[in-house]
Amino acid sequence: QVTLVESGGGLVQTGGSLRLSCAASERTFSSYAMGWFRRAPGKEREFVACISGSGGNLRYVDSVKGRFTISRDNAQNTVFLQMNSLRPEDTAVYYCAADPNFYHIVVEKAVDYWGQGTQVTVSS
Repeated sequence: QVTLVESGGGLVQTGGSLRLSCAASERTFSSYAMGWFRRAPGKEREFVACISGSGGNLRYVDSVKGRFTISRDNAQNTVFLQMNSLRPEDTAVYYCAADPNFYHIVVEKAVDYWGQGTQVTVSS
């Protein structure tokens, strides 16, 4: 069982930045691909970004490319999402996810573990 705990959400103005963190309980953290998803009010949950266990494979949804950066620190069992140039449409609850299979996260198929979510609100 892997426990994921997100932090770093909050209220920011348009154009601002936030850095989300997700701490994992798993000692074999580097064997898991990690991802970020979000659910905006009234919308379905959507994939945002994913990083492989080694950090060598990355994937982003088109709407965040060039603005968001996913990274991980395997020594600290933590994955990050640096969000720059935030827009009101980025407002959502952001969820961390973990799965041994990178593509399970990319296509959101049978993802093994989820965090509880952290709220990001971007004011206009």
